[in-house]
Amino acid sequence: MLDQGAPPQTRPSPRAPGGIGSRLMRRKPVERLVAEGGQGEGGSLRRTLGMWQLTMISIGATLGTGIFVVLGESVPKAGPAVTVSFVIAGLTALFSALSYAELAGSIPVAGSSYSYAYATMGELVAWVCGWCLVLEYGVSVAAVAVGWGEYLNELLDGTIGVTIPAVLSSAPGEGDGIINLPGLIVVLLAMVFLLGGAKESARANTIMVIVKIAALVLFCAVGFTGFKSGNYSDFMPLGVAGVSAAGASLFFSYIGFDAASTAGEEAKNPQRDLPRAIMLSLIIVTALYVLVAAVAVGAWNWKDFEGSTASLTAIMNDVAGGSVWGTVLAAGAVVSIASVVLTVLYGQTRVLFAMSRDGLVPKTFAKVSGKTRTPRVNTVIVSLFCGALASVIPLGKLVDATSIGTLFAFGLVNIAVIVLRRTRPDMPRTFRVPLGWLFPVLGFGFCAYNMFNLDSVTWVVFGVWMAVGLVFYFLYGMRRSRLETDPPVAEFSAVK
Repeated sequence: MLDQGAPPQTRPSPRAPGGIGSRLMRRKPVERLVAEGGQGEGGSLRRTLGMWQLTMISIGATLGTGIFVVLGESVPKAGPAVTVSFVIAGLTALFSALSYAELAGSIPVAGSSYSYAYATMGELVAWVCGWCLVLEYGVSVAAVAVGWGEYLNELLDGTIGVTIPAVLSSAPGEGDGIINLPGLIVVLLAMVFLLGGAKESARANTIMVIVKIAALVLFCAVGFTGFKSGNYSDFMPLGVAGVSAAGASLFFSYIGFDAASTAGEEAKNPQRDLPRAIMLSLIIVTALYVLVAAVAVGAWNWKDFEGSTASLTAIMNDVAGGSVWGTVLAAGAVVSIASVVLTVLYGQTRVLFAMSRDGLVPKTFAKVSGKTRTPRVNTVIVSLFCGALASVIPLGKLVDATSIGTLFAFGLVNIAVIVLRRTRPDMPRTFRVPLGWLFPVLGFGFCAYNMFNLDSVTWVVFGVWMAVGLVFYFLYGMRRSRLETDPPVAEFSAVK
């Protein structure tokens, strides 16, 4: 709130006072973030999403990626103990989810952790966080789209006996691959849904989430009939290091639970519904992940997972002694993974919408369609970029790059909770992380632990990405920030 008494000065100035240090640390008051919420170039977003739709957005963005795509790459690292790896990754996500739930209920805006950092740690940290989110959402869309093509081939083979040639279904460097055409197609299909409006996209996503849950329950029912206890005899063949490495990669499976927080400006009652949607979605997803992983390893020897991307379909075919159930699961996977592409792409566009509104990226990303109330140009640009990545970059490279960007952003969210509690202890909160600072500190620690378990190449890619982002910020974002010409934060008492 503003101080009572003399009104704040609102005249613009050519440049916020202070040196470069104060400009990098300038913060945006929570009240100002909320007041500007929904407003973009040419109009505002439309509040149409209830708790059910928000929960489905988070589940849609999360459930399916790790099980359908990354499981085949993680089991060879951890062996049967991959279930423990899922729990480790889930705990990392849980502590961060608690922090997200508190901040989403307190700062219900489209920018997710970018906006939370802006209100607590200043513009430079907010930019770094937003740049990590661009990496998280954009690259994960491409990674999931690559996996979608694998299951599409399984479905086509099981139904009509044909597959897409490797030259058109694999990235360059993967055998005879030239372009991953299915990966490009699914991103473009998601773009079409998003251009129709948030409510319409949420309705389509809800249907797809129901299909994916049914497909995974079917897998557990059929896969359990082939369960062999001997597959668990050597539970941790590659030791704790293998479990940790798999856990770091499997964190990719939990990316997306924060997608609901990007819908803060399109939710009907964000303060109440966002925390509930985030926590409920994570509980459902974790339970299904652990159950499916346990059944999969019980039905198949862990060494057989090497090189298998569409492993669940292969397990179904092996256990059932035919291709019918595997084909049904492949159909469920095609729908499931498409919903991940749809909802994560949605989150990417809303983060860029918020950054554009603040002046840190070009204004075109904040332009809102008068008809659908969606950032149409933003959606097209992001979709074409993600589609291009999906069509030319192999899956493994995309997964680890996504994980490190996400872990970094999640770590900042945990810090933001602590900072906001110190600076705004009396601010209304519809959800509070229990046990004071304990869970945010643990959340930050788990994020750091998983980051350091990623390989050196991933760190190099991350370092290059951050360097490019900082160059862009200093040459463009800092000069065009709305806080550069708007009243400086010091004139407000919103952040004390």
